[in-house]
Amino acid sequence: MQFSDLPPEMQNADTKEWFQRLEKKRGQLFAKRVFDVAAAAVIAGVTSPIMLLLAAAIKLDSPGPVFYRQVRVGRWGKPFRIFKFRTMVQDADKKGLALTVGEDARITRMGHLLRKCRLDEFAQVFNVLNGTMSLVGPRPEVPKYVEQYDPSYLPTLLVRPGVTAPSSLHFRNEDEILAASPDDPEKTYVEKVLPIKMKLNLDYLEDISVVTDLKVLWQTLRMFLSNGKDGA
Repeated sequence: MQFSDLPPEMQNADTKEWFQRLEKKRGQLFAKRVFDVAAAAVIAGVTSPIMLLLAAAIKLDSPGPVFYRQVRVGRWGKPFRIFKFRTMVQDADKKGLALTVGEDARITRMGHLLRKCRLDEFAQVFNVLNGTMSLVGPRPEVPKYVEQYDPSYLPTLLVRPGVTAPSSLHFRNEDEILAASPDDPEKTYVEKVLPIKMKLNLDYLEDISVVTDLKVLWQTLRMFLSNGKDGA
């Protein structure tokens, strides 16, 4: 991919600077991709019995598909469909906001458990294996929010989005934050949450490497285990 091949909206000074910086990290990015594929294959194999049980529970709990495949914006600004275990009623995106706010009525009984323990994200190992995502990287946004990006945010689209990220850990209670702004949670997200997320995402790009990813994955595992204890 050449800089001139990027979507026109990404061809700005900020993105060009980051594009050149990431070009110098090709070796680290290649090692990161090798690690992603190997780790995702192991995770998929080890957790496949759990994922089968989750799939059965989701089908028994409410009508609809096992997976929710929402369009997100990925590397190079290209749209892709993210895999998530469905936690909401069927066609939830047609019945409310693209964001989840507090005790959203669209969340199913099984969905509450999946979200609390972050188990709905497990399915994204398939996105890692098919090359649309990384284990660690900026979380992918829906197109409507990417369209509102400040030009300085666009460099985050130069790398594969992640299943987890420093910004995800920082905003692990994001739905509760947005619930505190019931009048216009989307405005709060775009004006208050998104700028901080983008700052954390750019900090991640600064230190992008397998070692950094291992640290974020360890922090994510600790959060996952902590949520499991809290819910026991």
